[in-house]
Amino acid sequence: MERLSSAIAALCAALLTTVAVAASATLQDFAEAVRSTPNLAHGAELFTRCAQCHGPAGGGSDDGSIPRIAGQHFNVLVRQLVDYRHNERWDIRMEHYAGRQLLTDSQSIADVAGYVSTLSREQPRKVGDGQLVAHGSAVYAARCAKCHGPSGDGSDAHVIPRIAGQQFDYLLRQMHDAVDGRRPNFSPEHVRLLAKLDRDDLVGVADFLSRENWEGPDEQVALVNCTTGRCNPYTQ
Repeated sequence: MERLSSAIAALCAALLTTVAVAASATLQDFAEAVRSTPNLAHGAELFTRCAQCHGPAGGGSDDGSIPRIAGQHFNVLVRQLVDYRHNERWDIRMEHYAGRQLLTDSQSIADVAGYVSTLSREQPRKVGDGQLVAHGSAVYAARCAKCHGPSGDGSDAHVIPRIAGQQFDYLLRQMHDAVDGRRPNFSPEHVRLLAKLDRDDLVGVADFLSRENWEGPDEQVALVNCTTGRCNPYTQ
């Protein structure tokens, strides 16, 4: 029994070390990329590969499988690419495109993220059927606005995504994925918040957000009672 306990303790220690190393690598890649000055011309060249799925204008698809990324915050785009690279977010296509064979270094991540962040936000998107918009607006104001901002514009400085104007089905899918454990880069606090919402809440919030303008300020928006980390849904 003593040997078994020692073996289990050693295994746990090894696993914790592996997790710590992975987290450190993720944070290092993120820090290096956001410190880089984006080369937009190179970013445009790299984006030709992304455009095969996200579309030439970065509008995504209305079936919920591919998000609208044009005009998303630079830091958010960097974080998602880094997370795909380090298996902290799962999608076989994105894991390939975010890999080092295509984005060879942190500068390349900064370049493509910088370019995408400059793409026009004036694009059509799919919305819900409108039946639960008012309900979704109330739920959003009570549960989500503190971090994502009153209109869903998020914050570049706090690495909180701009979700206003996102494709309806994509928003709904991501909320379900978070609750079901398919979005490992969501914080436990964020998952617990979403888990408290019922079907009408989720549909209403997604529909409300899909109808909001993707036109908020580029600078950091004012967030109510938000501190770095506690309000960042991607903080581990």
